[in-house]
Amino acid sequence: MVFVYDLPVMFNKELIDNCQDLDPWHSRCNAVSNDGLGPITAGLSAGMPENLAPAWYWTDMFAGEIIYHASMLKHKCRTTEPERATAFYIPFYAGLAVAKYLFTNYTAKERDWHSEMLLKWLQNQHYWKRSNGSDHFIMLGRMTWDFRRSKNEDWGSSFINMPVMKQILRLCVERNPWDHLEISVPYPTGFHPKSKSDLDQWLNFVQTRNRTNLFAFVGGKRKVKSDFRSLLSSHCYNESDSCRVVDCSGTRCYDGTWEVLEAFLDSDFCLQPRGDAHTRKSTFDCMLAGSIPVFFWKRSIYDQYQWFLMGQPENFSVFIDRKDVRNGVSIKKVLEGYGREQIRRMREKVIEFIPRFVYNYIGSDVTQDAFDLAIDGVLKRFKEQKEPNNAQLKEK
Repeated sequence: MVFVYDLPVMFNKELIDNCQDLDPWHSRCNAVSNDGLGPITAGLSAGMPENLAPAWYWTDMFAGEIIYHASMLKHKCRTTEPERATAFYIPFYAGLAVAKYLFTNYTAKERDWHSEMLLKWLQNQHYWKRSNGSDHFIMLGRMTWDFRRSKNEDWGSSFINMPVMKQILRLCVERNPWDHLEISVPYPTGFHPKSKSDLDQWLNFVQTRNRTNLFAFVGGKRKVKSDFRSLLSSHCYNESDSCRVVDCSGTRCYDGTWEVLEAFLDSDFCLQPRGDAHTRKSTFDCMLAGSIPVFFWKRSIYDQYQWFLMGQPENFSVFIDRKDVRNGVSIKKVLEGYGREQIRRMREKVIEFIPRFVYNYIGSDVTQDAFDLAIDGVLKRFKEQKEPNNAQLKEK
């Protein structure tokens, strides 16, 4: 069972109430609405089964903290009696708290303030004192690197590096592969099925889709020297008979569009270069459409999402070293080397994973989704940790 701390509102609800102030340039109120699912979509229904439109939302890539909190409050494993709990969930929206301080001239103290106050509060709680945090967990809606500042002048907050955090299990959308206390969980997509029928209909839709492109690239160019995304974009434009490009420069793809989803639905493969971090929300958008992801950095998939994407990555994805692409290797020729039967098997594996990485509509009883798998994994880990002869789990 999981006990959910009732934190002071400054650590979660107040951040949502002040959504206009979460970003120095834009309102984030849409992004944090509907328990993190965002607004219901408009403009997608023309290209998909009409009755699935209510299951689609403009879900922000960093909304996981809100989604996990709302889902945990309605979950069958929640208990309001802490003495019965195997795990203690800390619903602190650390990503929302630090976001406004990342891109403007704030001090390290300002970036760390919410985190320091949260840990100060936590240390006064009885069940924290009992375990020193070894049976506690938190969900971080941003990549781990946003919370690992080591020097004041560096990026992000120092939340993870604070001494009180040294035993807390962390769920985050991109984990540090060398930190045994971090578990990577899928970025939220826009599809939140409300029934088994919704899910089954979507799986059938992507399974039977007629795909007319070999591969697709959805992304924006960066104004940096030797930008790899620009190279991929040029590669696709030069292979326009095989590749579909959706240029996301600026804010064109920010809330998602039918053009993005359609590009993935119509393509056998989708190119997934790293972004600001090694992983991308686009990987899950692509797989949701039944397209096979193509990675150029091993850290984009290896040692990530192991609770959700089971087995070897080569069974459901392609790896082409970015250095080979820079040296002239043709992506088209590599992908043309996969036969139709091989593509079919890889797509079946991708589609098999869809129920494991989507987040169902909050409170619905569809089938085990990414949230259920994450909570099951946390509980299993804590139970094993308490068993005799399993102390070594803490050292892995």
